Amino acid sequence: MQISEKKFNYMCEVNSHLTVVDYDLVIPNLGPDALNKNQELEFQRNKERFQFLKWGAQAFDNMLIVPPGSGIVHQVNLEYLARVVFTNDVLHPDSVVGTDSHTTMINGLGVVGWGVGGIEAEAVMLGQAISMLLPKVVGYKLVGELNPLATSTDLVLTITKHLRSLGVVGKFVEFFGPGVAALSIADRATVANMCPEFGATVAHFPVDNRSLQYLVQTNRSDEKIKIIEAYLRATKQFRDYTNTKEDPIFSEVVELDLSTVVTSVSGPKRPQDRVSVSVMKKDFNDCLTNKVSTLGSRSYL
Repeated sequence: MQISEKKFNYMCEVNSHLTVVDYDLVIPNLGPDALNKNQELEFQRNKERFQFLKWGAQAFDNMLIVPPGSGIVHQVNLEYLARVVFTNDVLHPDSVVGTDSHTTMINGLGVVGWGVGGIEAEAVMLGQAISMLLPKVVGYKLVGELNPLATSTDLVLTITKHLRSLGVVGKFVEFFGPGVAALSIADRATVANMCPEFGATVAHFPVDNRSLQYLVQTNRSDEKIKIIEAYLRATKQFRDYTNTKEDPIFSEVVELDLSTVVTSVSGPKRPQDRVSVSVMKKDFNDCLTNKVSTLGSRSYL
């Protein structure tokens, strides 16, 4: 069985001196053996490109090629590439700029990352710096714990709607408070991933013990993890979310009680139009008769 070919745009993500290239992907096959067949075709069609990239990895000391079939670039970045702290000649925090809107997912692991244009990304690849005005930093305080029936999707839809109503375009958002300590790295990455939807430049979760546990889980070396922790503690960048004395001073502060997050639906195109499942029937009926405003109308289809 075949479907029309789907091509995903070229995307390049730059992790300081580390480069990841997500090439064109063509998917003509479906079925039990689709993965192997598509990858075989992929190697045939992209042979010259792969040869060039492999040459680059051998010719340059700071270029690493992740083999095809390893997963989406942001998953690879979280699980394998992100260094959190560079441990080469000089210790310094990790950072990443990328041409994809989901680049901000890496903020869930404590790495400051945001999306840029292709020209800016290429400049970084050539060793040029990116400059920006010092942004306002919005402190988003999380307290309480999520209801067992609420998911990270419910959480991120709640936060997205809240931050869009506040207006955070061009600002950094940093999450703090005891509620953050209860969130897994997957939950944090899910929230950070939606940063473009609420308009901020980054949605940052500073490194804490849970971040270090994730590094252990994803097989980072014990030696590097010890260096990362020692450096961040020495520079006061390591966070204990339950200790209010470590809370930074922000440009402004907003708060969310995680226990108030309820099961929700939204979309498919406007995540800020979150609706609680408990009122979905009424909202659906209202949408059938309400006039379409400049804000658009929700779609349940």
